[in-house]
Amino acid sequence: MTGILCTEYMTLTPEEQRENATWLVTEFVLVGFSNLPDLRTILFTLFLLMYLVTLSGNVTIITIIHVDQTLHTPMYCFLAVLSLSETCYTLVTIPNMLVHLLMESQAISIAGCRAQMFSFLGLGCSHCFLLTLMGYDRYVAICYPLHYAVVMRPTVCLCLGALVFGSGFSVALIETSMIFSSPFCSSNRIEHFFCDIAPVLKLSCAESTGKALAIFFLSILVVLASFLLILLSYAFIVAAILRIPSAAGRHKAFSTCAAHITVVIVHFGCASVIYLRPESGGNPSQDRLVAVFYTVVTPLLNPLVYTLRNKEVRVALRRTLARSCQSFK
Repeated sequence: MTGILCTEYMTLTPEEQRENATWLVTEFVLVGFSNLPDLRTILFTLFLLMYLVTLSGNVTIITIIHVDQTLHTPMYCFLAVLSLSETCYTLVTIPNMLVHLLMESQAISIAGCRAQMFSFLGLGCSHCFLLTLMGYDRYVAICYPLHYAVVMRPTVCLCLGALVFGSGFSVALIETSMIFSSPFCSSNRIEHFFCDIAPVLKLSCAESTGKALAIFFLSILVVLASFLLILLSYAFIVAAILRIPSAAGRHKAFSTCAAHITVVIVHFGCASVIYLRPESGGNPSQDRLVAVFYTVVTPLLNPLVYTLRNKEVRVALRRTLARSCQSFK
């Protein structure tokens, strides 16, 4: 629809808007990788393999933590929750992207787009808060080891986990409601492979500058506040580690944090690049490239980091595999 029609629509009364509903967009078209027709089969194969590896890695971590009693601690319970959340996070975007790479039709209903955005943002915000909670867990374990069992008892962990996801999806509800509060009429082509904030907001009939700024500052609050709290936790952790007299003790304490630090850097780095820019959405090709990294590559790295850089997980994996082999003999 033309911009004139959009402007005219926004000046109509609610009754007139309903009568002229045919002017409005009723479904979106995800542009995705349609500008790369020769690479669609290659991209499908590559993304499918990465997705299967990601699912396998996360399922492996969840299974190991469930069956190995030595990993039934708050740290690894949070890791299992993170792996489950990562699995859901990839389910929101990657299967739909794979289908669109194979099929000609790339349409998605407005309701489907809203649901996808809400789920994606809710899980993404929850990841920020969950990584912050995992940093707090390491802070208590290293700085107050004698009080750890009391401070991080199961009921507290359960309440903190509920707070993490409740807060994450509350932020997602606010942002999604703001974006879909106005009709869409300028175009139905989303310059992305899933319903992300900036490309959808550009299609709104109403003036979206105010909404974009509000969402931008809310993103700053979520990402920067979480990251600063993690930095604060690690400032106390580093100070505590430096007070440990033996080098072996310092190495052991730091090794429990190495995987978490790596995941934090990757997650918050990607979130900052794509969301903490006022002009986000100005370069669709660049945004799609970064989005591929944080929707496909980052979820792949997380299980690899936690299995390769965490000694206890590696030992538990070998122990579980050994028991499995013995059971088949």
